[in-house]
Amino acid sequence: MDRTESAKLLDDIVERKDDIPNGVDLIVAPAAPFLDLAVQKTLGTDILISGQNCYFEESGAFTGEISTQMLSSLGTNACIIGHSERRQVFGETDDMVSKKVDALLTAGLLPIFCCGEDQSIRESGGQFEFVQGQIENALFNLEPERFSSLVIAYEPIWAIGTGLTASPEQAQDMHAHIRARIKEKYGEEMARHTRILYGGSCKPDNAKELFACPDVDGGLIGGAALNAEHFIQIAQAAANS
Repeated sequence: MDRTESAKLLDDIVERKDDIPNGVDLIVAPAAPFLDLAVQKTLGTDILISGQNCYFEESGAFTGEISTQMLSSLGTNACIIGHSERRQVFGETDDMVSKKVDALLTAGLLPIFCCGEDQSIRESGGQFEFVQGQIENALFNLEPERFSSLVIAYEPIWAIGTGLTASPEQAQDMHAHIRARIKEKYGEEMARHTRILYGGSCKPDNAKELFACPDVDGGLIGGAALNAEHFIQIAQAAANS
């Protein structure tokens, strides 16, 4: 979206803010040039603003990168990291993503950590080991207090922009696996309170069924979030998750 389109979408979401159920956290993650616009338009609301990416160095000669200090100074609350497109297109490794997690936590920002497998891994039956490896490599170096301050988003790459969606059973199986591994590492209370979101062609017509799964705590919404009405409907579906 360009600036005009982003402003319109933000206005439409803010106009519907009273339709967001109590207990549902709504986060909007616009493109970097429009973060300040988003912060200004959502002032006085409970809507949180997230970056789509950041760099792990606090400062230095990294032309074009966005530091956590920059995000914090704008008034943002969170940042998406490790998205499949960042990994696939820009070659981000688990080590790089781990450094971003640490930088965000140090800056007092909420990391939204993405993980997920592509279709070839899913077809080979290696999805659980692959996603577990991403989480262990990037997050399991954290002390419990720091781990408790992040969100995990499972995004099956094969279901992003393809029209395919993981069935509720597939989503639940992966989320349960992630939660079980967190329990092994950090204990039952941490596993119970860690928010695990589903991302992968989540829409108003399937959100309620996905969010009804016991280990799915919400969604990382892509294309459906570009329509304010659809986005609010998905938020409403999360009320009982």
